[in-house]
Amino acid sequence: MNLASVSLKVDTMVLTTNPMALLNDPMGQAIIDYAQNKATEDITVLSDICDDDHIPVSYLFREYDEMPEMEKQALNECKGRVLDIGAAAGMHAQFLIEKGHVVNTIDRSENAIRHLKAKGVPAEHVDFFDYKGTDYDTLLLLMNGIGIAKNLDNLKHTLSKAKSMLRKNGKILCDSSDIKYLYQDDEGGMWVDLNTSYYGNFKFKMKYKEHESEWFEWLYVDFEKLREIAEDVGFKVRKITEIDNQYLAELTQI
Repeated sequence: MNLASVSLKVDTMVLTTNPMALLNDPMGQAIIDYAQNKATEDITVLSDICDDDHIPVSYLFREYDEMPEMEKQALNECKGRVLDIGAAAGMHAQFLIEKGHVVNTIDRSENAIRHLKAKGVPAEHVDFFDYKGTDYDTLLLLMNGIGIAKNLDNLKHTLSKAKSMLRKNGKILCDSSDIKYLYQDDEGGMWVDLNTSYYGNFKFKMKYKEHESEWFEWLYVDFEKLREIAEDVGFKVRKITEIDNQYLAELTQI
């Protein structure tokens, strides 16, 4: 499995200003290094299931023309006041600001927030579940940002929190992937029992130079599960597009 191909974006688990803890902020440090001197060392993503993957830091600094069509479509679907959740280097936020949107960003990476503020992007170093902001028209969760739910059991709570942050008729734009194919053998059979733990519950660790995160949970959710849970929370759900195993969804508050 190539994690970059399913647009993994994970914000790190650092929530402290302790300088030593910044060693646990590999993505943030990679962003700082690239912004300052175009450092070319990749971010390594380790999984409890798949082979290691390597993400070029430049991938976090793409211009609009370099983005895949699904990301472009999501950005063009944004309306009004936008919150970019897990903004990383801020490529989506900057595009939206240039288009005239009022945009705020949050991320758990202290170094990512330093970078965003240096670029003049409104940014707050905070966990999504602790964020107090409300009255947004659009919550943007791109590059599998819905993975912040950690696991399927926590998805309902995550969407309920998101709903409380939206204005009437506000919406969530998120993409994810149905990764069932990872568990299929050559004959199309499954080598895991899909009735036990949900197959989209993952654990990852990130490394960059001497910086290394702890293991953390991340969710990939198939569209039918997302729709079922989102409708239960009170969203109207629309699949905007689907390419291979990846999809872009719009969840509108009813």
